[in-house]
Amino acid sequence: MVIENLEWYIVIIAFLMLVSVISSKISDKFGVPTLFIFLGLGMLAGSDGILGIHFDNPNLAQSIGTIALIFILFGGGIDTSWKVIRPVIKEGLLLSTLGVLLTALLTALCVHYLFHFNTLESLLVGAIVSSTDAAAVFAILRAKGIALKRPLAPLLELESGSNDPMAIFLTLSVLQLIAIPHELSFSELIFSFFLQFLIGGLLGYLFGFLLPLMLNRLHLGYYGLYPVFSIAWVLLLFGGTVMLGGNGFLAVYIAGIAANAKEFTHKKNLVGFHDGLAWIMQIWVFLTLGLLVFPSELPNIAWQSILIALWLAFIARPVGVFLTLLGSFLTVKEKLFISWVGLRGAVPIVLATYPFLQNLEHASMIFNTVFLVVLISLLMQGMSLPWMARLLGVEEPQEKSALTNNVAASPLFYHAMRQLYVEENAEVIGKSLAELDLPSEFLIVLIKRQGKSLKPTGSTLFHANDLLLVYCDPKELYETISKRFSA
Repeated sequence: MVIENLEWYIVIIAFLMLVSVISSKISDKFGVPTLFIFLGLGMLAGSDGILGIHFDNPNLAQSIGTIALIFILFGGGIDTSWKVIRPVIKEGLLLSTLGVLLTALLTALCVHYLFHFNTLESLLVGAIVSSTDAAAVFAILRAKGIALKRPLAPLLELESGSNDPMAIFLTLSVLQLIAIPHELSFSELIFSFFLQFLIGGLLGYLFGFLLPLMLNRLHLGYYGLYPVFSIAWVLLLFGGTVMLGGNGFLAVYIAGIAANAKEFTHKKNLVGFHDGLAWIMQIWVFLTLGLLVFPSELPNIAWQSILIALWLAFIARPVGVFLTLLGSFLTVKEKLFISWVGLRGAVPIVLATYPFLQNLEHASMIFNTVFLVVLISLLMQGMSLPWMARLLGVEEPQEKSALTNNVAASPLFYHAMRQLYVEENAEVIGKSLAELDLPSEFLIVLIKRQGKSLKPTGSTLFHANDLLLVYCDPKELYETISKRFSA
């Protein structure tokens, strides 16, 4: 199918995006990762699929992937609280550097044995699939109403956001070694690593620190200009960092975290905007990568890809996690869960387009293998996440689980926002809010019931298993009144 008119591009892109958004309900109902669905839709729309759209441009796919990753990482960073991740900063950074390296090396052994690639090509595949995607993990857990105990949630969030730059660095380094094998030494690579991460880290923090100051002082006449400013700021940071020899992906992620630590004009709306933008980018990149693959070629490397995915899930990732976290405060069960949630996402498939740019002999085989490994990882590990969380006992009790609410996430109110679970046989069941005659300091802001959010009124009756969002200060008053909601 050849698309000649702009109208066709617009209609097909809009149609695929709408179907992607609507199909996310499948994830909510069955626990299938949304990223898996996006990839599948791209494959169905491709040259071997229903729509028959021929797309065979790795350069364009790589460019789309790079732009998408910029905003996915910044969106993840600006939605991350420094106070939450600070207690696990050491473990998170170890997992995102040493853990990624160990995973890449161990995966390379498997690739070398299965495909008989040379050492550098095997290392290339290992580096490409070494990063993880927490967005897929938390999307599945939220759909099933499961929250993780601390410190698992912030640790996984930090690791996944900060290990992408490491995987990208390893991939580009191996590609350099393949292109100019005798002009790069090990010491030069080590120096390059520290230089890129130092420049990226410093510029990321600087731009993240300055962004709130700029937004607070600009006093723009239109709200719509604030997101425009933040987009330009992020792109300037990425491009400038790369031009100065730093890691641009690390810079935008750190900038997001640094910006979140400060209060600024329209913060809640901007965080929400970048969350939506990150979702748009995820849909675009996965649809594009789904279009790029030719499903008819996948059976040729299917069994090898399955073995690599199994090796990655049961050997490489667990060994990397346990060695990296040796002597940490985490329990064996927590380490096992961290090992299992190493889902692969957008980054490995985007990185798998890089070998095409260097015209490597096995570029197509590498791309197809990585594509299948990501699909298998999303399906196998993604769908078993809720079961694994319960099996290992790392699930947070429901009354302490996270309730999605922008007000609760704001540092201005967080200290007084609490969540309360209405237990079976509690005295409040069947009574209205007015009947309880609660003091004005104890304000029920929201009720979550059977997946729906309700705004409470005086006539609202309480049901067993309701999850309440409560604003109450001081803490002693909350502890006294909350007993009425317990059995």
